[in-house]
Amino acid sequence: MTDKNVERASALDTATLSDALDRHGLNGQCYRIKPRSTDSRMTGRAWTLLYGPAGSPPGTVGDYIDDVPPGSVIVLDNGGRDNATVWGDILTEVAHNKGIAGTLIDGVNRDVALSLALGYPIYSRDHWMRTGKDRVQVEATGVPVNIGDVR
Repeated sequence: MTDKNVERASALDTATLSDALDRHGLNGQCYRIKPRSTDSRMTGRAWTLLYGPAGSPPGTVGDYIDDVPPGSVIVLDNGGRDNATVWGDILTEVAHNKGIAGTLIDGVNRDVALSLALGYPIYSRDHWMRTGKDRVQVEATGVPVNIGDVR
């Protein structure tokens, strides 16, 4: 997608984009993914990350944040897990300060209050307090991921 098309898409609401995808027979709607704030919007190039179960010894959970370019949307595939978060207030603050456009998670996040206070957009299945540290780890970045049924 060209930068111009990313900019054009940013002017559209999600219902319009959903209808356009339907019209072209494309599955682009991420079921069960909701904004943590109804006022949030985000548009940008996807920066993807795939999580898997933690190994022994466990790997990292959030050390990638310095590699994400400003203006990107971080897309985290945590396999829909609802028992281990992969995003919280530390990542929110760093991402916000770097000018990252927002975060999309196939899973849960925590520390919602800071994202709301900063106006930082997070879309996820839900929010919960249990950390992903020692439960999940980064398997790969910059790879195709799934958010629900969407690849």
